[in-house]
Parts: sequence; structure tokens; C-alpha cells
Amino acid sequence: MSNEKQILSADEIRRALVRIAHEIDERNGGLRDVVIVGIRSRGVPLAERIAAAIADFDGTRVPVGQLDITLYRDDLKLRGPAARVRKTDLPIDITGKTVVLVDDVLFTGRTVRAALDAIADLGRPARIQLAVLIDRGHRELPIRADFVGKNVPTSLSERVMVRLRETDGVDEVVIQRGASNE
Repeated sequence: MSNEKQILSADEIRRALVRIAHEIDERNGGLRDVVIVGIRSRGVPLAERIAAAIADFDGTRVPVGQLDITLYRDDLKLRGPAARVRKTDLPIDITGKTVVLVDDVLFTGRTVRAALDAIADLGRPARIQLAVLIDRGHRELPIRADFVGKNVPTSLSERVMVRLRETDGVDEVVIQRGASNE
């Protein structure tokens, strides 16, 4: 018997991202000053998919960037010398813009805190919003998502795994029992 349970299929992921795209448009009264920024690694393809959904329904090509938060993590010393720094790429100046940070799973809030620190070093946006595919609870910091694909109550002994075709060859979200997210 597998210790995994699928909680989102490929089609459910697609529908959640399309809904988030519409919510971003509605909440911001349009998309003129919006920049979507994916947190590496799985936040990047999710950000690109949200931008593609916006282009499909609105015709607007929202700028999409990618943010590496490695050097901003509060557990960098625990990760040791194996921590791999990757490229941060923002297509436009974010000063005065609405930045929508995108990540796969919101758990303790520490990844988002690191992303906020990284964004602050890159410019001064008018506002920052957070979109996540999965919110699993268990916050350690006072952070909440503005846009959520699915709220999934979990225990600390479970791990939420987002698998995307761009990184894993398949689109699905599963819960693994007996392990927790970082």
C-alpha cells in the first residue's frame, strides 16, 4: 500500500491556476502594473502558467520573473555548503508595481519571509501579494496567502508534494504520510 494520496490531479491544478489568474485580475482592478514572480523552484512554472492563463482570457502579457531566495533563508547554515544559488531574473523594475509572489506550498511562512527580504533588495513595489497552489497550515510566521488554489489541512507528519510536468514530468499534488515539508 502506497504512503501517497493524490489531492489534486492535472486538471484540478489547471483549474486552480486559472481561478487564481482571474482573482489576481479582479483584486487589482486590471493587470497594468502587475508583475508575477515565481519563487524557485516550483513557483516559477506556476507563475508562468498563471501568466499564460491571464493572456488566454485577457490578452494581457503580464511580465513574469523568477526569484532565488537561497541566500535569504534563515536555515542556510543548516543546509550547509550544498545550498545551490540559482538565478534571480526580474524582467522589469518592480518599483511602484504590484508584485504577485507565487509558490507551490505555503507551510511555515519562512520561504515567503525570505522572498520578501529578497524583493526588498530588488526594489520597492507598491504592494506584494502572495499566490500559492497549496496552503497546508502550520504557520510559524504571521503570513497568509492572498490567492490559494486549495487549502489542505495536514499533520506535521505529512508532506505535501507538488509535482509539475516542467520539473517532474507529471502534474499532481500528493500527500505523503510519515514525512514533513522543510
